[in-house]
Amino acid sequence: MYTTTLHSNFKNATSTAWELQFTPHPSLQSKFKRCLDILGSLVGLLILAIVFVPIAIAIKIDSPGPIFFTQERYGLQGRSFRIRKFRSMVSNAEELKTLVKNEANGLIFKNKNDFRVTKVGSFLRRTSLDELPQFWNVLVGEMSLVGTRPPTADEVVNYTPHHWQRLNVKPGLTGEWQVNGRSQVTDFEQIVDLDLRYQKNWHLFYDLLLISKTIYVIFARKGAF
Repeated sequence: MYTTTLHSNFKNATSTAWELQFTPHPSLQSKFKRCLDILGSLVGLLILAIVFVPIAIAIKIDSPGPIFFTQERYGLQGRSFRIRKFRSMVSNAEELKTLVKNEANGLIFKNKNDFRVTKVGSFLRRTSLDELPQFWNVLVGEMSLVGTRPPTADEVVNYTPHHWQRLNVKPGLTGEWQVNGRSQVTDFEQIVDLDLRYQKNWHLFYDLLLISKTIYVIFARKGAF
């Protein structure tokens, strides 16, 4: 009962905050952006279908546990949705989180030498292959190819009004943060600034520019640690 009440209160708080902070962004009305999302997600899901079996086998051999890591995230107008990634950590990673030092500042958690990351997981992160299942979220409209990083409940519950502005667009697979440092950017306020820069600079072809930069970052092996 307590958990249910807490979850309900959190939902009400986030909903109220969004009503106060939400300003519709032009990208939400762009048919070109949505068509790009659909086309890109279909290509991404095709790649997922091709590499699924070898990745799944590698994950299972390397570390016991499920193939996918599932987590609730928050997107446009405070709406919650679930994402799936290929599991890149040991199966009890959340239980071990208190043993890992947070090297980031603010409402994010990062550690360059996180012992919970598996060998296969490290490769998946560097190549961003762990993100492939999220193309389904893009296809159904919960995410976009380009946007802001979808936050967790632990982050959102501590948001100030300034932080809510970063979610005036759909959360994305990539964005300004991913192409401008990603793992090297360890300050949450800097990430917020990058997200707001995307909203300010967005135009019809801006997503294509960031997608092309993302492809370069991936092939240059500058993915997440």
